[in-house]
Amino acid sequence: MTVQLLERDAGTELFDVTPLQPSLGALVSGIDLSRPLDGLTRDALRAALLHYRVLFFRDQNLTREQHIALGAAFGELEVHPVFSLPDYPEILPLISQELAGKYRQTSDGNWHADTTFRAEPSAASILIQRVSPSLGGDTVFANAVAAYETLDDETKERIDGLTAIHDPQIFLQFLDTEEKREALRSQYPPVEHPVVRIHPETGEKVLYVNSVFTRRIVGLEESESRALLTRLFDQVKRPEFQVRWSWKPGSIAFWDNRATQHYAVPDYTDARHMERVTIIGDRPVGPSLKS
Repeated sequence: MTVQLLERDAGTELFDVTPLQPSLGALVSGIDLSRPLDGLTRDALRAALLHYRVLFFRDQNLTREQHIALGAAFGELEVHPVFSLPDYPEILPLISQELAGKYRQTSDGNWHADTTFRAEPSAASILIQRVSPSLGGDTVFANAVAAYETLDDETKERIDGLTAIHDPQIFLQFLDTEEKREALRSQYPPVEHPVVRIHPETGEKVLYVNSVFTRRIVGLEESESRALLTRLFDQVKRPEFQVRWSWKPGSIAFWDNRATQHYAVPDYTDARHMERVTIIGDRPVGPSLKS
């Protein structure tokens, strides 16, 4: 895929981009994300995101207001149904002390794409590190386009028209009453998404099942569904599709949630505090449904 990165004036780049791995990931420097983005810079970042799938930044000490403004420059922001800051509902906090033994092991510690339990899952996420552990706590990102493209032809033909059920049941453990749990189930009932989605901006085919939110494949016997999902989940884990990011306070990752999955490595013991804003996406469309 070829993406032309925009320039402000002839010969003057808006920012520097250094690819980190062949499959995905680039370090962006020479830009201050605390300042409002002009249209040209925003469009250049969007083009870079589509090309590299995940962008990384260092030394971006944004306030919460600036973090929200950065995300809003790329679209309307989600409010998470379980985790959000009371004064900043657009921000999802990820604080290790509060998640130990629960989400950290069951969600962060599995490969996933964000919010696929929604009828319209997120388009992209922007995550900033506030407090870093002294050692560990990296995040690994995988190229879900490459994961699809390297499947054998027989498997591609088999899955191109299939759909799968996604739901938010992993979050029920954080709700302290049955009334709250029932409210979440009612607000976000199981939703059906294509196993292979068409990326709405690039037209690429993306492997779109994940081990956190995907429950089963529609129309298959349970054992057959489980076996196929296990194979597809494992496909995303191949190292040649991955880039690994080591965090520091003020580091940012900005990823295309429609084309990637990620894994937050749960190998740390001291404090880790991150905050995320998430840009609303559209309803996934599969190959057999695309007009």
